[in-house]
Amino acid sequence: MKMLKGKDVGEAIENRLEEEIANLRERGVIPGLAVILVGENPESQTYVGRKAKTAERLGLRSLDRHLPAEITQDTLEGVVAELNADPEVHGVLCQLPLPDHLDESSITLLIDPAKDVDCFHPYNFGLMAQGTPHFLPCTPAGIMAMLGHYEIPVSGRSVVILGRSNIVGRPLSLLLSAKGVDATVTVCHSRTPELPRVAAQADILVAAIGRPEWVGPDMVKEGAVVIDVGISRVDDPSRPRGYRLCGDVDYEAVIPKVSAITPVPGGVGPLTVLMLMQNTLRAARASLPPA
Repeated sequence: MKMLKGKDVGEAIENRLEEEIANLRERGVIPGLAVILVGENPESQTYVGRKAKTAERLGLRSLDRHLPAEITQDTLEGVVAELNADPEVHGVLCQLPLPDHLDESSITLLIDPAKDVDCFHPYNFGLMAQGTPHFLPCTPAGIMAMLGHYEIPVSGRSVVILGRSNIVGRPLSLLLSAKGVDATVTVCHSRTPELPRVAAQADILVAAIGRPEWVGPDMVKEGAVVIDVGISRVDDPSRPRGYRLCGDVDYEAVIPKVSAITPVPGGVGPLTVLMLMQNTLRAARASLPPA
């Protein structure tokens, strides 16, 4: 059984990113990433903190705009417009979810597609769907990088994705089924009949549903590759913090059946952040005048 560790994949990616950042600096450009965080959501704060630390480690300019939860839609839109207009900011993202009184769709549409490093804007999503992407969604891109790094065959194989979100499931299905990648992809969701039976037919099973340890051995084919995207806190009085982190897959229960699996934490998560940095570099390069 092979452990698919994000750290191992990430080291190779970081080396490449550092070279690209050095090249941009030689041309007088420091890639800049602006992250908008609204409110005090602990999980969002943790994720934003990881982005800032990674940006600093790689030598990017990181700008965090932490705004109060009670901010108005107009004020938030004004912050986005300000960052869109800032030439030193190459990537802009607004951390989701937003408080209920704010319109997430409007904010997503307002971000300049040239700075949409999360690849949520319909323009960038459409380019990806057509097979001519400018940016790639960060978590799906991280999964593709992991499959490539560990030389896991994809062409002609059956892939089942649990979850149809626009953040992971839907874009990942497009990347895996694209010409040249050539997987046969099934996207499952809460209305999928006989979901365990469908999942158990997958050569590669991707769990992205946000339900802790929901995927058991009955849903995993013998010898399957399992990519666990989920991460949740579950109460555990035996731990010093009173909780533990786990994924969507019942890790210990499925281990005897799999040929490879991602741990949680330490699997896909670190790659998501690095793909965000990669998109920011791409935006910075695109901002340069023609040589």
